[in-house]
Amino acid sequence: MENERLILTEEWDKTFPKSEKVNHRKITFHNRYGITLAADLYEPKNAEGKLPAIAVCGPFGAVKEQSSGLYAQTLAERGFLTIAFDPSFTGESGGQPKYVASPDINTEDFSAAVDFLSVQDNVDSERIGILGICGWGGMAINAAAIDTRIKATVASTMYDMTRVNARGYFDSMDEDSRYEQRKILNAQRTEDYKSGSYQLGGGVVDPLPEDAPFYVKDYYDYYKTNRGYHKRSLNSNGGWNTTSALSFMNMPILQYSDEIRSAVLVIHGEKAHSRYFSEDAFRNLKGDNKELLIIPNAVHTDLYDCVDIIPFDKLESFYYEYLK
Repeated sequence: MENERLILTEEWDKTFPKSEKVNHRKITFHNRYGITLAADLYEPKNAEGKLPAIAVCGPFGAVKEQSSGLYAQTLAERGFLTIAFDPSFTGESGGQPKYVASPDINTEDFSAAVDFLSVQDNVDSERIGILGICGWGGMAINAAAIDTRIKATVASTMYDMTRVNARGYFDSMDEDSRYEQRKILNAQRTEDYKSGSYQLGGGVVDPLPEDAPFYVKDYYDYYKTNRGYHKRSLNSNGGWNTTSALSFMNMPILQYSDEIRSAVLVIHGEKAHSRYFSEDAFRNLKGDNKELLIIPNAVHTDLYDCVDIIPFDKLESFYYEYLK
């Protein structure tokens, strides 16, 4: 199978400064559905031999030029070969239509990244880990449950996107609410088919209402300001296709997370509105190689890009312990 030819920007257009400690280049790889994914590859300068490797993705609705790239570059500074990739249908990656998400395909994207890393001459194929941020934290745990090549997994400020779509925030939706939501979304499917296009659900709300919940304000502060805005980011702009929510409502992930035998580190902010996702996911994990780390006073988006809050020392020691 050949990779689709993608148009990739060559300029440094990240939301974080370029490190002089690593080499950077663009790469592409494909998943088993034939979709070609775009990624940034970071490797330590002057590295020799076969390196441990980590694939990074997230947050949900972000692109590799935002949080995932920051994580990947920082871990490369610490001795890992890393890639930060755009999921299928988003950013510079392929797949049509654009701006659609899938719990199956997006879990597969992580395994496709492992495919790519496994065959690189400078990667030790027995020392590969993954890292998912926000909604891709859930995808990462789901990938670890199916892909035995993954030796260590980190879920940072995790969302279970299937749970939040099916049940709402804090599990506030009941069966009747879900039924009404399904009616709305399926009516939109009809309209989309008539028009030959897909309605976008909208990114982070803008302008920001004064009475918005604190976590919406946090999202705004990241996605809509110079701190984290990117022109290809769904959350910074028009958002996902509205009907993307349908598959997430009906196909829950994490069903077999209790069977993960490899190491998992779950990280969340103490004051994050989403903390319960990580705590509940961790509660289902088994084995003495599983750990939950709560960061004092941190909110959800602090773990996107606040380098003085993201526990990179812990990430480094965790990966070196289990990618050995």
